Amino acid sequence: MSGPRDMWVAVLRLEIHVPGARSRKDRRQVVKSLKERLRGKFGIACNEVGDLDTWTRATLGAAAIGGSEREAAQFADEIVRYAQNDSEGVLAHVDRDIFRYDGPDEDEDEDYREADEPDEEAADSGEPR
Repeated sequence: MSGPRDMWVAVLRLEIHVPGARSRKDRRQVVKSLKERLRGKFGIACNEVGDLDTWTRATLGAAAIGGSEREAAQFADEIVRYAQNDSEGVLAHVDRDIFRYDGPDEDEDEDYREADEPDEEAADSGEPR
């Protein structure tokens, strides 16, 4: 069940085959175009994460946020369909994970605050921080 503060994250690894690439430049143009179109259409985080040294393959990582598990899954499905229909690259493989983000543990959040807050004793004593 989803509540008002739920945040669901869809993470995708898209392995793209670029059959027409004759150089890294050709490949880079295809990858850059797909990344920009995914970002523009879906407003997602998307970047190249692997296969950087090959001409004919690229791996993109993408992340999208939804208010429910179903919404995040639908978002992921739309992204995959869009990549499958790309005219310049061929979607060869997809890894997909959807999870609920609950935020930092209370202990972790407290540790973070303590590290950022000034040390009152050092401030009172005139010692450098």
